[in-house]
Order: sequence, then C-alpha cells, then structure tokens
Amino acid sequence: MKNKLYILLALAVFITSSVKAQLRTPALSPAATVIQTVGLTEIKIEYSRPHVRNRIIFGDQGIVPYGEFWRTGANAATKITFSDPIMIANKALKKGSYTLLTKPGSSIWTVYFYPYESSNWNSYATKSPVLSIEIEAQKNNLKTESFTIALNNVTMDSTTLDFIWENTSISIPIVTQNKDKILQNIKKVLSGPSDSEYFRAALYLHETKQDLTNALNYVQKVTKGPNPRFFQVYREALILKDLNRKKEALMVAQKSLELSQKSKNKDFVRLNQKLIKSLSQ
Repeated sequence: MKNKLYILLALAVFITSSVKAQLRTPALSPAATVIQTVGLTEIKIEYSRPHVRNRIIFGDQGIVPYGEFWRTGANAATKITFSDPIMIANKALKKGSYTLLTKPGSSIWTVYFYPYESSNWNSYATKSPVLSIEIEAQKNNLKTESFTIALNNVTMDSTTLDFIWENTSISIPIVTQNKDKILQNIKKVLSGPSDSEYFRAALYLHETKQDLTNALNYVQKVTKGPNPRFFQVYREALILKDLNRKKEALMVAQKSLELSQKSKNKDFVRLNQKLIKSLSQ
C-alpha cells in the first residue's frame, strides 16, 4: 500500500513539474529580427519591441528620459550586423556586429555604435563607441504603439535605418561600399558572359546612372540577338531615352510593345505605351 502511495506522490510531482516547465506566456517586449540585403550587403538587426501601453515614452516625464543612454529597445542589447563595410551618415563603419545605444533628445538624437561583446547593454555605456552620429528627430502625426527598427527606402546601394516609436522617429542614411566590387565583378564575368549576365550588368549601370554608354552596349548584345525578350528591349529603349537618342528609343519601344503584346504581358504593354507616348511628344 505504501509503495502505491509513493508511486502516486511521485507521479503527481512529475506531472506538476511538467506543467510548470511547459508554461508559456506572451512577452511584454517580444523579440524581433530584421534582415535586409542592400546591394550585396546583408544587414541584420536583433532587438526587442516594447509597447507604449498608455505611457509617456520620451522626455523628462517619460520612461526614456532625454539625454540618457537607452538600449534602443528592451531586454537585451540591440545588435546590428553588417556583412560588408558601409557608410552611415557619411561616416565609415567596418563590417561586423555592433551594439546600438542612443541618447534621445527633444530635437536631436545621438546614436552610438559599439563592437558587440555581450547582451548586457549596461556594459557599453562606460566604453568608447567606434562611431557616433547626431540625427534630427521627427514628430509624427500617426502614433506607433510598438517600438520599430526598420530598413526602409532600399535602393541598389543605400537604405535608411529608421527608429519609430510613439510619435517620434529618426532616419539614418546608410550607403553600401559595393560599387567597386560590383564593377570588377562585371568586368570579370563579362569576359565570357551569358545574355542574362549582360542584361544584369546593363540594368545595374543604367539604374545607378554610372555609365549609360556601356549600359547600352551591354543590353544591345542581348537585344541584337535572335530571341530578345520584351523586358530586355524595353530596357534598351529606356537607356536610349536617357542618352537623348529619342528617335531610336521610339523605334525600340515600338518593338518592345509588339513583343509584349505577343507574350500577352499586360504590364509591359502599358509601360511601352506610356513610353511611346512620352517619346512622341
């Protein structure tokens, strides 16, 4: 009888422990990860997102006082990683992982980057940052309940690092340092490239407005072939237009329109019709 009692007690303890171990509740400041490729550079941000919850956020009466270090999130230190060197607010920053601390102000924020060492954000405040910048704060009409770090306005070689919370936001410009690498890669690959590689090279040179003459040379190596695609011919027309060769651009756009109609691609039919109209004026 005693043995049965001991077994029942042990089973009760086991069940109780298992229930406790499985208990999960929502975090007040849930973790978030942002990953964005800009050009050839990957940017990764790991942080926690506190909520307003009917509180005053910034200022002397807020939970984030002006002029004091803030972890720029909640819980552990906010971590940002760059796979390549970048320029941030016109200052150079090497590739690697960094901790972000900020000092919010009523009109200006100071943002500090420290080499990432641990998740303990307090350990960084007494150290010297590898980079610090001052950024103007903006007041927003739309209230943001959850603190947000975002990478917006992404182009082939730039983005903005945005902090948004309550009615305040800051936006930090970032420019990648990939241009030389990309141009060297283009020259290397184009020693024996495929049509798609020629087209990608032309697309990059045209979109970045670096070398329109070579952009045209590259795209025409594709469009002068036996089976050019409608989108490739459309790009040739755009490049010719930007080179102020409008008569040629009009002829090429008309060819792209025919190919688009044949392929039943309504989007490029509309794009070519719009381009032809602008070139005909």
